[in-house]
Amino acid sequence: MTAETIRIPARFNGPPGSGNGGYSCGLLAGLLGAEVAEVSLRSPPPLERPLAVRREGATVRVLDGEMLVAEAAPAELVLDIPGAVSTKEAEEAARAGYERWAGKHPFPTCVVCGPRREDGDGYRIFPGPLGDGRYAAGWIPEPSLADEGGRVRPECTWAALDCPTSAPVVNFGEGPPAMLARLSADLRGPVAVGRPHAIVSWPVAVDGRKRQAGAALFDERGALLAASRALWIELRR
Repeated sequence: MTAETIRIPARFNGPPGSGNGGYSCGLLAGLLGAEVAEVSLRSPPPLERPLAVRREGATVRVLDGEMLVAEAAPAELVLDIPGAVSTKEAEEAARAGYERWAGKHPFPTCVVCGPRREDGDGYRIFPGPLGDGRYAAGWIPEPSLADEGGRVRPECTWAALDCPTSAPVVNFGEGPPAMLARLSADLRGPVAVGRPHAIVSWPVAVDGRKRQAGAALFDERGALLAASRALWIELRR
């Protein structure tokens, strides 16, 4: 019997040398077959090597040798989701907030939010403030993220639901960086390649170095396509 493995392509990095948290969580969620999943990251996901999959009941774990990388299980997403914003409003917020986001970005080559990634390679999602505690960014998924049916692959949508959650609760350039520790997501509808979308994020809770936030993905008509809740841990100085 061939051992079950997954591999994180080098393109989908977060911090240098490790997988983007949302993309990595999305790969694990895809192994579950659950409508809603919660994934906890236990160590930085390595790139471009096979990671062993271990199934125990409803739980899936991924290991790099003996090192536990992440574990996933079915879950419920408990989240108060605010109303949609238009794609135009999201794009305007991103443009207005770009300098704050990109100026002191701790991981500028992140595939989702890194300002050094070019169009067609990175997502270039740059959340900017809406002025009411929420942040927003526009996103037009490009063709390489599509599945055979022309829709964005689920793990790629998970990635888009990750980085924006840091905006309301992580002070880029004004304190220690933070790392994603847990991500829960509910993918409710297909995400179209080449069409404009709006991503809105907002704070949920702050407890010392633990920061929780939510994100929601809307299409150009304002329909809710996906939502997430993230736990970020601020690194010690």
